[in-house]
Amino acid sequence: MHTITDREFHQLAEFIKKNYGINLKEEKRALVVGRLQSVLIQKNMKNFSEYFEHVLSDKTGEAATELVNRITTNYTFYMREPDHFYYFRDVVLPYLVKTVRDKDLRIWSAGCSSGEEPYTLAMIIDEHFRGEKAGWDTRILATDISGRMLEKAKTGIYDYDSIAKLPPQWRLNYFSRLDDNSYSVADKIRNEVIFRKFNLVDGSFPFKRKFHVIFCRNVMIYFDAKTKDELVERFYNALEYGGYLFIGHSESISRSRSMFRYILPAVYRKI
Repeated sequence: MHTITDREFHQLAEFIKKNYGINLKEEKRALVVGRLQSVLIQKNMKNFSEYFEHVLSDKTGEAATELVNRITTNYTFYMREPDHFYYFRDVVLPYLVKTVRDKDLRIWSAGCSSGEEPYTLAMIIDEHFRGEKAGWDTRILATDISGRMLEKAKTGIYDYDSIAKLPPQWRLNYFSRLDDNSYSVADKIRNEVIFRKFNLVDGSFPFKRKFHVIFCRNVMIYFDAKTKDELVERFYNALEYGGYLFIGHSESISRSRSMFRYILPAVYRKI
C-alpha cells in the first residue's frame, strides 16, 4: 500500500484548491490515499510524487478529471433535505408562475451530483402544471464538476433505496421498473434536465440570462471562507431580483458580507 508524505499531500491539496476550490484539510489525508490507491497501482507508480507529475503533465486533462472524480464525495439521494423542495413547491414555484412574463423559468442545480436534485425539481414542476404548460420553458440546468457523476445522472437509472423517499404516486408516474432493484426516470422528466460539466470556481459565470432559482446544496462545505464568499457573490449577480438561493442545511451565508436576505434556514433571496 502506498503512503503519502506531508509534501505530497500538500502538493495535491494546493492543486485541488487552486483549480477547483475544494479545501482538502489534513483529516482528509486518509480519504485521499484510499481513493487514489488503485490509480497508482493500475499505472504502476511508485509514489504520489510520480502520480502528481502525471496529473500535471497530462495535456488532455483526463488525469485531473479522474483526480477530482475520486476525491469528491457525491453523496445524495431523492428528497434530501425535503423542506427545501416543499418550499419550492408551495411558495417559490407559484410565485414564479405568476410573475415570470416570458414563460421562461430559469432554474440551476449547481453541484447536481448524480441527478436526484434536478430530477426532483422537474417532477415538482410537472405536477404543478399538470400537463398545462403550453409555451413554458421549464428545463433545468444541472451542472457538476464530476464527469463520472454526470454520466450516471444522464442515464436516469437508480436503485430502489435511492427513490424510496419519493411519494408513491411519483414512483408510479415518473419511473419505470427495469428489474428487481433498478428504476429509470421517465423520458418526460429526463428531457426536462440539461446536464453540463462546470467548475463553479473557474472564473466568472458564462450565462447570458439570469436565473430565478439556484440550488447549490452541500457544495460550499468543501470551500474555504474566501472561496465561499466569492461564489456567493457570483450567485447573487447571477440571479434575477426576487430570485432564490438554496444551500445545504450544514452551510450558511454571512449576513454582514452578503446582500442576500435570509428567508428560512438555508434559503436566501435577492431583494
